Amino acid sequence: MNKLFTTLKNIWKIKELRNRILFTIAMLGVFRFGSFVVLPGVIPSILESQSSGNAAGDLLGLINVFTGGAFNNAAVFALGIMPYITASIIIQLLGFAVPYFQRLQQKEGESGRKKLTQITRMLTLAITLVQGGGYLTYIKSMGAVDASIPTSIFWIANIIILSGGTIFAMWLGERITDKGIGNGISLLITVGIIATLPVALVAEFTQQLAKGGLILFIFELAVLFAIIMATVLIVQGVRKVPIQFAKRMVGRGSNAMPAAGVRDYIPIKVNAAGVMPIIFAQALMFLPATVAQFIAGDDSSLAAHPILQALVDPFSIPSSIFTFLLVVLFTYVYTALLVNPTQYAEYLKRQNAFIPGIKPGKATADFIDAVTTRITLPGSIFLGLIAILPSFAVAFGVNVAFAMFYGGTSLLILVAVVLDTLQQIESHLLMRRYDGLVKSGKIQGRSRMQGIGASM
Repeated sequence: MNKLFTTLKNIWKIKELRNRILFTIAMLGVFRFGSFVVLPGVIPSILESQSSGNAAGDLLGLINVFTGGAFNNAAVFALGIMPYITASIIIQLLGFAVPYFQRLQQKEGESGRKKLTQITRMLTLAITLVQGGGYLTYIKSMGAVDASIPTSIFWIANIIILSGGTIFAMWLGERITDKGIGNGISLLITVGIIATLPVALVAEFTQQLAKGGLILFIFELAVLFAIIMATVLIVQGVRKVPIQFAKRMVGRGSNAMPAAGVRDYIPIKVNAAGVMPIIFAQALMFLPATVAQFIAGDDSSLAAHPILQALVDPFSIPSSIFTFLLVVLFTYVYTALLVNPTQYAEYLKRQNAFIPGIKPGKATADFIDAVTTRITLPGSIFLGLIAILPSFAVAFGVNVAFAMFYGGTSLLILVAVVLDTLQQIESHLLMRRYDGLVKSGKIQGRSRMQGIGASM
């Protein structure tokens, strides 16, 4: 405990770090304030009563979690930063398939990144306009629109406000990244997720207390802590492939001597795909719900379609099995797109480096590919389990809102962002010769690349 207080005092002593943390907190406060400013013409009480049935496991409930409740509040930040995330994912996928975007990502350096940023911003605006129209249609279908306001004015004004809110949120994220601490866009999502935690925790505590199961509630917290620790281990886990640089001559003439080969390693992450496989799998699993709406209609029930009914329920056994298999599949696919063994082999050859015992060229690429495939298996299985852990929690009687913190995208995003932010704070401390946040080892955030990985 003394070390913790000493570390906090050291953080406060560093003026630059203190200003960055305060700036970050202020920007996050502005973002949270915007999550409660209701769009003009919307009746919040009606919308709240109508949207209360959205479970945390369905699409609308998931969006509401990521926006910190702004979606159900019909706030100016109702779409949050999600259109920007969608645009970023599209641009990233285009970088794998379209040569123009691939060239911008890999070969044009800083100018290419600036062009990609501008394209992402324009695509974000286009997505926001489309999603804004869909969101206003959803509000109108709930009967939460003031009938005294002309329809044209309601639509035009609120689409502009929603688009402005998303662009402003994107600007807040960029400012946090530049002048604050941590990745701004990720922190905006994280603060939205954390905002729903106190309510879910109190609801679970009340539920278990009513059943007389206080010990069970403590056990739930212990299990959650164990899951978080396991997630931290997997997120930080890397397979270090040793490499050695060829010997080179030091000195001139008769005094020249061969220098010992420098040793280093390639860090191949156990979970290189991050949270993307779960996002893709959940997006695909939302399709049955859409199909069900067309099949069931208004006059019939899903009872006549038991398979479809099971897939629509995100906590059912069939849905969990399909989600697990999809996460494993997408983990392999996304890892194959991210980790390019041929590129690693070419880089090692250019740097006059090699893997001990492995021939340069194709043999090196095959070796890296084999290592990546082997370590991806446990990583994919872990991601699959993380994706379906909320289903197990619900099966054991945990509140749905609180069960979402046992796994899925919420848990992975929280762990990754917290590690990334702590890593940046630790870097500031170590630069000024203060003790870091941990006694031994290093905190590895998402932005931390070791060995030659930072150069590729």
